[in-house]
Amino acid sequence: MNRAQKILSNWHSNSATVINKNYHQFFDKKSSSSKHPEESEDLDTYNNTHGDDHLSIAKESLNTLLHDKRVPKQVRESLQDDFQQVEKMLEKIEHEHIHISVLGRVSVGKSSLLNALVGKEEFSTSPLHGETRNSNFAHWQEYEEGGVYFIDTPGINEVEGEQRAKMAHEVAARSDVILFVLDGDITDTEYQALKQVVSESRPVVLVLNKIDRYTQKEKQILLDNLSLRVTGLVDAENIILASSTTVQKHYIIVDDQGNETETTKEVPPDIEDLKSCLWSIVKGEGKTLAAINASLFAGHLSDQVSHRMMAVRKDVADKLIHTYCISKGIAVAVNPIPIADLMAAALVDVTLIVHLSKVYGLPLSQSEAGQLIKTIAGQMILLLGTIWTINFLSSALKLGTGGLSTIFTASAQGAVAYYSTLVVGKAAQKYLRQGKSWGEGGAKEAVRSILDSLDRDSILKQAKDDIMVRLKAGM
Repeated sequence: MNRAQKILSNWHSNSATVINKNYHQFFDKKSSSSKHPEESEDLDTYNNTHGDDHLSIAKESLNTLLHDKRVPKQVRESLQDDFQQVEKMLEKIEHEHIHISVLGRVSVGKSSLLNALVGKEEFSTSPLHGETRNSNFAHWQEYEEGGVYFIDTPGINEVEGEQRAKMAHEVAARSDVILFVLDGDITDTEYQALKQVVSESRPVVLVLNKIDRYTQKEKQILLDNLSLRVTGLVDAENIILASSTTVQKHYIIVDDQGNETETTKEVPPDIEDLKSCLWSIVKGEGKTLAAINASLFAGHLSDQVSHRMMAVRKDVADKLIHTYCISKGIAVAVNPIPIADLMAAALVDVTLIVHLSKVYGLPLSQSEAGQLIKTIAGQMILLLGTIWTINFLSSALKLGTGGLSTIFTASAQGAVAYYSTLVVGKAAQKYLRQGKSWGEGGAKEAVRSILDSLDRDSILKQAKDDIMVRLKAGM
């Protein structure tokens, strides 16, 4: 299983399903041949042709998200920065660019490592800690197919834990491959940051830099210990030793006569293994990894859009329910005929549910809304029968009173009507929010949970106050 397959195996979305299907069709077919699919020459052909297919899938996913007319204006505005990132991501994959970000503590040699890779001083290597304040880009022109860019980032130990996790997430979100740089045994801060970027489902190459400071024995001890510490996070073949700077080494030469001569020799950066590893990833899986990255980003934003849309719908629905509660309370309070109370109540509740169904994009007819009310009311009678008794009693009381006392009596009955519509509205809201489903517990448990969540006494008091204000204003 290669890097892209490992990512896909833990990722569930429409784009991943299509890409993963292509992978499995290829590898299942090749597994029956004499060659291992990872060693097959056909693998390069597959990566070149299907990499383009994967990019097309990602483009379609991003374009669909960008131009989805179902996203309300206020949701799109609240996620403006994210949508701008999608546009940049779309531009990136249209040009088939691949981004490799470097992450690590201050002074582990991130910038010098990137300078060695690009072959010139593109990134600042000041001796001052924290020189890299913002992300910097540089083109890897040495890579024969072009389109590869390195991104330098601030040191992970310059920020607190929560901010560090956020930064790691943001770095991963714009990266197809991540170089995580150490200069010795891994610290707890580094380990936590490494876990964060690995959890973002991007391939990680762990670079042990500044190996020129260690003897061969020390290198092996460090490598063995590091491999053990990161088991389950980074594969052994993706742990690379490197030296990012030119080093001056002093030697003592002894001639045949025993005379000693001191000489200095420049040892160039040792990054060939790292180059080879990166070239292998970019050439073999670069396009697919870029497609996965773009689709992951789109999927993450799509989830955010869904959450925001649900929040907007809930806000609209809550206001709608409150409006109908008052309307029903007033309608019941001012009507002196009990049977008319029931007719007015039924009409208000049906209209409320029809309106709610439109808010959640699951339109119901008046007949369907009526059936839903019957289901909710049936459970309310079982769970809260006394409320309905009070409703009928207060309706009868209205007939035998007059003047201001009628208003007080009417407000009591209206408050009960207000409360019943609140329960109906909340229950219907839950039913619609779950895609016209009551869930595992059925209607009874759904209505019970609504009743348990409401403070009946405070709601009835608030209802009476609201109704009295409206009634007095109309007198």
